[in-house]
Amino acid sequence: MSLKKALLAATVLSLPIAAQAQPITGLYVGAGAGVNYRQDSNFDLRGAGINLRDRSETRVGWAGVGSIGWGFGNGFRAEIEGNYRFNQVDHAFRGSRLNGGGVHQYGAMVNALYDFDLSGFGVSPRTFSPYLGVGVGYVWSQYRNVRGAVPGASLRLNDTDGQFAYQGIVGGAFGLGDVVPGLALTVEYRFMGTLEPTINGTLNGRAVRAEGTNYNHTGLIGLRYAFNAPRPAPVVAPAPAPAPVQQVARTYLVFFDWNRADLTDRARQIIAEAATARTTVSSTRIEVSGHADRSGTPQYNQALSMRRAEAVAAELARRGVPRSEMVIQAFGESRPLVPTADGVREPQNRRVEIVLR
Repeated sequence: MSLKKALLAATVLSLPIAAQAQPITGLYVGAGAGVNYRQDSNFDLRGAGINLRDRSETRVGWAGVGSIGWGFGNGFRAEIEGNYRFNQVDHAFRGSRLNGGGVHQYGAMVNALYDFDLSGFGVSPRTFSPYLGVGVGYVWSQYRNVRGAVPGASLRLNDTDGQFAYQGIVGGAFGLGDVVPGLALTVEYRFMGTLEPTINGTLNGRAVRAEGTNYNHTGLIGLRYAFNAPRPAPVVAPAPAPAPVQQVARTYLVFFDWNRADLTDRARQIIAEAATARTTVSSTRIEVSGHADRSGTPQYNQALSMRRAEAVAAELARRGVPRSEMVIQAFGESRPLVPTADGVREPQNRRVEIVLR
């Protein structure tokens, strides 16, 4: 197979960009194991006056994959993968007897994947998220003690060759966040092919080489763990009983641009006012509560509101407010100032509330 054809095959599964982003952000790792079917290989056998076209067959074998990747928070992911496949030889060539040996394949791939958000169809990304991907890399094919014989001919292959590899990926992730935050069960189908490996061997003791096709169909079940998955907001201990002289809480609102957690100049002015007021009202506790509108998924908005709350808390600390006096919490989209339908961008709901008590 030519390089041009291989690159064309690698794009059979494209990466759509129309679906809404998934909240997979930052580092993740994954691993899977399953079965591998290696298509019957059409090969040319040449050398020592021999020019033979034939076909070899292997049995269904097994496969394992491990990966480390990065989610960009917009549905796209990139990862590096190590893989291994093994298939036992059924027939070294058509009609052969006394067959044996196996084909080992191992290599590394770079993959690009896209996660779909089905929340518009009533399916939460925390429950199920399908994805597609493509990958390219390098895979070694090792023929270990492969042999076959017919009357008058005995073939033996015992060699390794590496070639450019490509693959397409179709999968789905089932969320296990209720058990372990960031954990998901993955189910995948992968088509992996390489350029034709050249394997050296002997036929009736004479040196020959075999060049054959290499296409694999792999089914995998695995686990994926995202390190940066949002955790439930910490439970805040109840405040001590109020003093006999009660004091009215003072609230300051800091607003944010859509899908942002950085502070504007106006936001810094409001935070400065709150830090100054802390000394005049004799507050004993400062609540810093992050919120988001409903334009993203609940999981993503929970993480975004926490980032906003942390940004405000950092600015308060820079202005002399001890973090020990702060209670930092995030409510995502659950406590809007202005109730809206799901998916609506509402500026007043993108906020952090600073409450001096």
